[in-house]
Amino acid sequence: MKVKIDEGLPVSLAGRLAALGVDADTVFDEKLTDCADPEVLAAAGREARIVVTLDRGFGNIQSYPPGSHGGIVVFRLDEQSARSAVAAVENLVTHHDLADLVGTVTVVHRGLLRIRRADA
Repeated sequence: MKVKIDEGLPVSLAGRLAALGVDADTVFDEKLTDCADPEVLAAAGREARIVVTLDRGFGNIQSYPPGSHGGIVVFRLDEQSARSAVAAVENLVTHHDLADLVGTVTVVHRGLLRIRRADA
C-alpha cells in the first residue's frame, strides 16, 4: 500500500511505515509543505497514495467526497505529540488493511474508525 504523510505528522514516520511494509512518502519529499489541501490530495492521487493527516479539513466529505480521490485518513488525536501520532498511525497500519480504505474518507479517533465510502 502507498501513503502520503501530510505535514503535521513527523517525517520520521515514513521510515517507520516502510519497516511495516508500507510505501510512504511525505509532503516534504515533494516540497508540498504549505500547499493547499487540494494540491496535496492531487499529488497523492497521481501516485495512487492515501493521504494520512492530522488536518481535520480533509475529513469534510462535501469538499472531498469518498470515491473522488485515492483515500484520506484523518487522525483526531487527544494528544498530538509526535509519539502519539506515530503510535496511532502504526496502530492503524498493523491492525487494519489499508487497501480497504482506498477511496474512502476515514476518521480515526481513540482507535475507532469512521469510514465513509462512495456507496454509503
